[in-house]
Amino acid sequence: MNRRQFISTASAAPALAAAQLRRPNFIVIMTDDQGLHDLGCLGSTDLKTPHIDALAASGARFTNWYSNAPVCAPSRAALMTGRYPIRAGVSSNGRPLTPQQRTTASLLKPLNYKTGLIGKWHLGDTPDTVPNAHGFDYFYGFHPGCVDFYSHIYYWGERGNPPNVNFHSLFRNRQEIFEDGEYLTERITAEATSFISRNHTDPFFLTVTYNAPHYPMHAPEKYKRRFPMLRRERQTYAAMIAAVDDGVGQIRSALLQNGLTNDTLIFFLADNGATTENRAGIGQQPATAGDNSPFRGFKFSLFDGGMHVPGLMSWPGVIPAGRVSTDFAMTMDICPTIVKAAGGSIAHAIDGKDILPMAQSGAGSPHDAIFWENGNQLAVRRGNWKLVLNGITYGRTPEEKKPLGGDDAVFLSNLGSDPGETKNLRHANAALVDELSSLIHKWREEARQ
Repeated sequence: MNRRQFISTASAAPALAAAQLRRPNFIVIMTDDQGLHDLGCLGSTDLKTPHIDALAASGARFTNWYSNAPVCAPSRAALMTGRYPIRAGVSSNGRPLTPQQRTTASLLKPLNYKTGLIGKWHLGDTPDTVPNAHGFDYFYGFHPGCVDFYSHIYYWGERGNPPNVNFHSLFRNRQEIFEDGEYLTERITAEATSFISRNHTDPFFLTVTYNAPHYPMHAPEKYKRRFPMLRRERQTYAAMIAAVDDGVGQIRSALLQNGLTNDTLIFFLADNGATTENRAGIGQQPATAGDNSPFRGFKFSLFDGGMHVPGLMSWPGVIPAGRVSTDFAMTMDICPTIVKAAGGSIAHAIDGKDILPMAQSGAGSPHDAIFWENGNQLAVRRGNWKLVLNGITYGRTPEEKKPLGGDDAVFLSNLGSDPGETKNLRHANAALVDELSSLIHKWREEARQ
């Protein structure tokens, strides 16, 4: 029985399929603060990402993949739970994923999956909120939103009482470990390939959450030398992505060496768009390295630049090579897609949908509309129409950090003809604005219940 036959059988009789055939493996690879077009397969001409490009060529590339949030922790909560961040209880950075939330890892445990998370967590650091408390058998990585790539110390902001500005965060399971001087991107890759080798005889679910290219902007010279013609800021950013690209190549090689290539569904995505934060720039100036074009806005924004991100799926023998899906999907769709493909089921309420048919046979989006919330910003996309309320672009000037005023506080775009959200069509479509605005507020009210 091949993989395609397994999908059909598992949908009809998951218990029988499980008895006859080993369940598929799943790997989710996520980058951090990566611009949509900062991959060769998505149009970049100055970055080199041959391994990620090969992954894209082997399966499906989504041209309208969206993160569930334009900022780190909420998008990760959606990844873990299959729920909108507001329903998962993580509507902003700093909120933990509570023990009541079911994750993909916990849903796969009854199906005898080995589960691992390697890299950034950002969803809690207390005993009941760390990865090992959320269904992951194995964890290697760090708890806060970012750490120094070499010292693995968090230098940004205060926490605790009394406050502790600088603290070390690198763990293997619940035990703090110290690997001073080792480049974290390479360590994440090494841990990921080791997990595959240790668990190659069992079905596994592995989440690899690289912290690149999130600040601090650190990369070894060997990666920088690949981009001698780039200006310094873009060069470092490109080097950080190149280290991730090498990691993707090594992960796929580990699958090949263990005979698991055709047994493994791989997702590749980013948590949100590129940032303009000064911390990611040079000389305390706003960052300019990441490329969200042609989309408007950056990290934190509900214009498309904030959460229109790379999205790839690969499963040789199940997903045709070279597939391009133009309809929209979201990060929260990964959870139900994986659980269904494993032959499992989800009894509680979630918001994500199975998107394997989109990648496998070119089916349309299972969503009629998709929604976002970030602070006072609200947005909805239905078809090609997108409405943003109280939008902020989070560009590189003080004015761009403020909500749009006047007519533009209610901003309606047709993404089919205007993907950059440059023209406000609210007055020409007043009835549609009222309809979509009501839809947003109804969604928010229901999601908070």
